[in-house]
Amino acid sequence: MTAKIGSATTAQVMQRITGASGVNSSLAALTQADRALAGPLDLAQVRAQNVAADLAERSSTVKYPVVNVYCEQVTNRLTEKFRTFSGTAQMTIEVRHSQDRLEGLQDSLQLYTDAATQVLAANLGDWGNGMFYAGGYEASFGPVKQGGKNFIQVAKVTFEIGVSKS
Repeated sequence: MTAKIGSATTAQVMQRITGASGVNSSLAALTQADRALAGPLDLAQVRAQNVAADLAERSSTVKYPVVNVYCEQVTNRLTEKFRTFSGTAQMTIEVRHSQDRLEGLQDSLQLYTDAATQVLAANLGDWGNGMFYAGGYEASFGPVKQGGKNFIQVAKVTFEIGVSKS
């Protein structure tokens, strides 16, 4: 059952990120003054997978920025009596950005991360199929490393989805 819950919650998050009011819509609002800071994402740049950056680059062509969505942990707390599953799925939206120069890398990464958190803020409440998002997230930014087009930086947004299944 945990694998089904992880896949279902990942699909729900992907639906919200790639939808009409998803990341591209939020990004357009954030970059109204300067469109050169961050461009819209293609569907190929948003993936439902948890893979290291160097492995992704070796296995296929990667167009940056990349957004990976995955379920990190499923916890059955059995908070509701007579339910098979009542707990949480800890989700992660990982944004990787790479470019050939250091200048502007962190600013662009922060814009994409802000767009992802705005999508979460706009989708509070019941997501259907026994899933709900109560709000709250944690965003963490990693250091710039060598990789990708020359320099790469990763941001992770983690949050919990409440799940209740019979």
